[in-house]
Amino acid sequence: MADRIQVGILGATGMVGQQFISFLQGHPWFEIAWLAASDRSAGKPYAEATTWRLDGEMPGNVSGLVVHESKPVPGAPKLVFSAMDASVATEIEQAFAAAGHIVVSNSRNHRMEPDVPLLVPEINPDHLKILPLQRKSRGWPGAIVTNPNCSTVVLTMALAPLKPFGIEKVLVTTMQAISGSGYPGHSAFDMTANVYPFIRNEEPKMESEPQKILGGCSGEGFTAHPMKVSAACNRVEVLDGHTETISIEFREKPSEADLLEAFRSFRGLPQERGLPSAPPHPVIYMTQPDRPQPRRDVNRENGMAVFVGRLRECPVLHWKFLAMGHNTVRGAAGAAVLNAELLSSEGLL
Repeated sequence: MADRIQVGILGATGMVGQQFISFLQGHPWFEIAWLAASDRSAGKPYAEATTWRLDGEMPGNVSGLVVHESKPVPGAPKLVFSAMDASVATEIEQAFAAAGHIVVSNSRNHRMEPDVPLLVPEINPDHLKILPLQRKSRGWPGAIVTNPNCSTVVLTMALAPLKPFGIEKVLVTTMQAISGSGYPGHSAFDMTANVYPFIRNEEPKMESEPQKILGGCSGEGFTAHPMKVSAACNRVEVLDGHTETISIEFREKPSEADLLEAFRSFRGLPQERGLPSAPPHPVIYMTQPDRPQPRRDVNRENGMAVFVGRLRECPVLHWKFLAMGHNTVRGAAGAAVLNAELLSSEGLL
């Protein structure tokens, strides 16, 4: 792609916005050209509007960019990534779509709308065919495409290879990193040497989003996957990387060899097309008895793969195993960038 596509970032000063900036450094297709945030940041150079919270220095290509209000204005790029807080995301994202922008959103607000794709490119790229209906029903020249909740991404990536075996029931318990709560997040008093057993709205998201992602799309609407999911979500003293213990019941119990081969052979459209952010192996099975581990594995594959391990029989359901993925990369900014790459490869930008 000789000429890179200019992109904007809504909510650029927050933690996910910073993760977008970090992830897009050196991207071969996309170039950051426009930043927006709250009114109190508008009009300031990015370096003055925010304190950089990620590792290393603030990238020089954004430090001097003037932060705009989060409104569609002349000069804003057609493609915008949204890291907006859920309290304000609905109106802002809809305003951009109505003005002709393609909004690739990490916010939860539109995920379960009946005409909005909830996209994981390796799993349901065909869900993009709902976009004509979205534009027709809402009168938008633009569109909104969403990526799932960070813990849902890990779960659905681990389930997708096993879908052909007929998933019926899923029990999942999460151990979620503190970076998932943003900055400043929980206090050190809450998190040090502790497990915090409540994440607001997390369990309902994990119990509803996977059915949409693993379900079907006719172009006139979505058909939910019939499996039932029960989730228990916890915050733990880990910086990055959500770990999940998963138990599954199938229509008929598959063999261990069949499941291992399904994990190892799983690929999707991003891998077939060689999309820049797509890991060669989106799901990586680890044979060591004590892996995956967030500290040792979370940054492998540029944070874009999901790691599974410890497959064994479950005495209550059929099989159980462990899954882990980077919550702010594969579960947030990286997921949205991969969605945009898919949109571009489909000629939808």
